[in-house]
Amino acid sequence: MSISKALRTIFVSTIGMALLSACDTVVMSPSGDIAAQQAQLIVWATILMLIVVIPVIVLTLLFAWRYRASNKDATYSPDWDHSTNLELVIWAAPLAIIIALGALTWVSTHQLDPYRPLDRIDEGRPVPEGVEPLIVEVVAMDWKWLFFYPEYGIAAVNQLAAPVDRPIKFKITATTMMNSFYIPALAGQIYAMGGMETQLHAVINEAGSYDGFSANYSGAGFNGMRFKFLGMPEIEFDEWVNKVKTDGDVLSRSVYTELAEPSEYNPVQYYREVAPELYDTILNRCVEPGTLCMKDMMKHHGSHKSDAAAPNSANSTAKTHDEGHHAH
Repeated sequence: MSISKALRTIFVSTIGMALLSACDTVVMSPSGDIAAQQAQLIVWATILMLIVVIPVIVLTLLFAWRYRASNKDATYSPDWDHSTNLELVIWAAPLAIIIALGALTWVSTHQLDPYRPLDRIDEGRPVPEGVEPLIVEVVAMDWKWLFFYPEYGIAAVNQLAAPVDRPIKFKITATTMMNSFYIPALAGQIYAMGGMETQLHAVINEAGSYDGFSANYSGAGFNGMRFKFLGMPEIEFDEWVNKVKTDGDVLSRSVYTELAEPSEYNPVQYYREVAPELYDTILNRCVEPGTLCMKDMMKHHGSHKSDAAAPNSANSTAKTHDEGHHAH
């Protein structure tokens, strides 16, 4: 390689590293305990894999230098084909790493289960007794986010707020196509699917404004399907709730029907009052009056199956009785 080409390569690499240094590394330095534990998992998994990667790179360079054509002192052994010690190293190291990664994955899969209620606020601080999680019902729409706060009877579009150090329980669904609810500073992504409900337990430990978005492509307005997650001290969160109750509109079923129409880059909207059980009807796809809810449909289907099974059971009992009578 010529000197000019080498200098050009070094220059390009330096510029690339400088640009990368300006990137937001929120995934590796989050503000929520669940995301922080997930970041630690990434670090440990990377370290375990580097135990193999680094020696392989070093040995590759070493062998290339040691056995270069100009080195006449290097041992030439064309008939060499086996080394027990080398085989043990080659197989034992990856096996140990796989076992370690498996154990780490097993433990973290249970500890970081999104459906598992939190038992700590952060490292060294358990959830105080008597503290109930803030329930937020999330609806992924085309192409916006709708957040319900059943505890306060309010709702907001494309803005989410929560008190610092209070556990949050998200209930997540979608109106039509599948989306992915993701706040990198808070926790990992969770899918939102129509007619289904997923859950996520998380907590924010530092006040601030954080980005939230859909991590699953969902059509033309996908790029604008973003919102701000506001982590606030308790007093400021109460003020935010009062602001929504003061400035918000009424979210009736008819207003929701208009809101559910596809739209792009929606501004923040507040609703001081929400139609009763609106989230439940969205989940069960029965917002329109007269529509049979999915949960009622399943109950109706289940009762029909029970009724159909009852005559068969009666016939079976009668048949057994007749066979016993004839045998007697």
